Amino acid sequence: MKIEYAAVFERTPNNCGAYAPDLPGCVATAQCMKDIRATIRQAISLHIESLAEHGEPVPEPQMSVGEARAFHLASLAAAGTPESGTEATFGMVEVELMPSRTATAR
Repeated sequence: MKIEYAAVFERTPNNCGAYAPDLPGCVATAQCMKDIRATIRQAISLHIESLAEHGEPVPEPQMSVGEARAFHLASLAAAGTPESGTEATFGMVEVELMPSRTATAR
């Protein structure tokens, strides 16, 4: 089963990071933007697998790319972080879930 989550991709002076707002705590880092999409895809898969293995609910994807952008900007504002400190892009990340894990997760 394939599932898509919105993700925030950030470039900082030292590295790149990404997170999936619908999956609190699911983050990834990489040296360059070229690698971050694969890294967050793996992080999402492992995060969902861990939730399922621990009997915790797996949040369904809720956010669109636009909603993820609004969430990100609101988070920066709430933290008092200037938007100019990072370069952010937004997109959807598709992951393939194993059928047995999907049944456990839902």
